[in-house]
Amino acid sequence: MVFILLWGGLVASLLGLTIPLQDAVMGALAGYLSLWSIYWLFKLLTKKEGMGYGDFKLFAALGAWLGWQDLLPVLLIASLAGAIIGGIAMAFFKSSNKIPFGPYLAVAGWIMMFWGESLINAYLKWSGLA
Repeated sequence: MVFILLWGGLVASLLGLTIPLQDAVMGALAGYLSLWSIYWLFKLLTKKEGMGYGDFKLFAALGAWLGWQDLLPVLLIASLAGAIIGGIAMAFFKSSNKIPFGPYLAVAGWIMMFWGESLINAYLKWSGLA
């Protein structure tokens, strides 16, 4: 299903329905390779797997739809949400189970698709950079 999302984003871009094709291709590459690199760095350092291959593919698909420029905010939103919800789960439910990252990536991608520009502009205004 993620490959359909990835190819759909690239084709939509090719047809001029979304972002420029170059941004979509770079977004797909950057999305996949960034999480793939983090995965291997973590695995080399800890000898454990920190995430699954589906996370790389989903992040690549988000890059194809949103472009490489929105990947960092997606990753930040997903990580923040995962940390908050995971922390709550650990505190209240004494759970030490692994929590999938994919749902957080999906929600963060959805947020960036609809409200990304507003969020970035609000952050830039708040930080004094705009």
